[in-house]
Amino acid sequence: MRVTWAGTGLTFRLDAEDEITGKASDEHPIKLATNSCSVGGVPDDAHPDLFAVAAWTVVAPWTRKRISFDRAVSPQVAEALHAGWGIEAGPVGAEPRQAGGRLAISYSGGADSVAAATIYPEAPFVHFRRVPHPRVPNRWSHYRSDVLAKLAAKTGRELSTVTSDLEFTLAEPRPGYPEHHAVAAGALLLADQLDLGGLGFGYELGSRWLGGGRYLWRYTPDNPMWSPHGRWGRLFAAAGVHIVLPVGGVSEATTMRLALDSGLKDYVRWCLRGTDGPCRTCGKCLYKELIQAAVERRPLVTPITADRPVARKWLRKPPYGGMEMIQYGLARVPGIENTLFAGTLDHFDVTEESTSWLDRCYPRALEEIPAQWRDEATAFVDEHVGLMTQDQVRQVETWGS
Repeated sequence: MRVTWAGTGLTFRLDAEDEITGKASDEHPIKLATNSCSVGGVPDDAHPDLFAVAAWTVVAPWTRKRISFDRAVSPQVAEALHAGWGIEAGPVGAEPRQAGGRLAISYSGGADSVAAATIYPEAPFVHFRRVPHPRVPNRWSHYRSDVLAKLAAKTGRELSTVTSDLEFTLAEPRPGYPEHHAVAAGALLLADQLDLGGLGFGYELGSRWLGGGRYLWRYTPDNPMWSPHGRWGRLFAAAGVHIVLPVGGVSEATTMRLALDSGLKDYVRWCLRGTDGPCRTCGKCLYKELIQAAVERRPLVTPITADRPVARKWLRKPPYGGMEMIQYGLARVPGIENTLFAGTLDHFDVTEESTSWLDRCYPRALEEIPAQWRDEATAFVDEHVGLMTQDQVRQVETWGS
């Protein structure tokens, strides 16, 4: 793979051993559509390690043996690429970037992201906004990135909005991030300007410790994407921008509660299709409605019925992604037996007590937060959430076994 930056425009060319089909870090298959993209709203003089890591978040799935950058990178970044992916990276010769002193939040506006932002009320936001690609037709026009960007601008927080067409580098399955970490491409290129030493993401307990929804359904302390000692964690740290998961120890029920109790509650938006509010007809809206209804102890309100395709993935025999939250909802939503989830009850024997671990924080997640930001997160959790008991910790660590 050969990578070239012209200002903040990225072009990459495959080597003979590279392929246009590949897999992201969660093993999801993806196919390349085009070999260029751009990132707007960022400076063009960032440290070379930042340009290298930003590029790697885009090209990693299709790179097999080596990557050649258009500027020298530090030995630390080259070593992280080799240790994590077996990739030979060069040229090598830059001085390593020193980590900055600030933490920013990679802000999407969803409940998880808002909960992370609530823990650090002084942290600036970096918001990623998808824009059209000049050479790739937009097959995902219902995705309302403009709505999310407008909501982010209303929060009153220090905000940097990054625009990019990098999601259109994917031909299949649809426009999206080649790697989940590509959402941070703009934040990486802003790291020098914003003096960043860490970037906070809204990934929660299910994504960090329970394997996420796509590649594992068991307790996964060595999660390849989000553990600090994983290959992505080591690579970001080598570039002086640590991955920070402020809500990595709490469930989506807890992030929902924190978000709806926060000063940012009026700007929470997890649906990417609606304009004046959530569309209420997509799978994500159904999933989040179940969680919100459980948190608010009210009946489910949705126009979606069991025969709709968007409902089927949670009505089949488990396991499936977000299963812990389905169990949480089944145990708490009044009248759930009279909804489209009625059949799902046959697969689980759950109670409020058996799912109470999802209302507390898994302690190891706080230990993973870098020292300069750990105390603030710990104090917030102590006041607003509470830590799991040893029995609840065992429920996390035996999940899926």
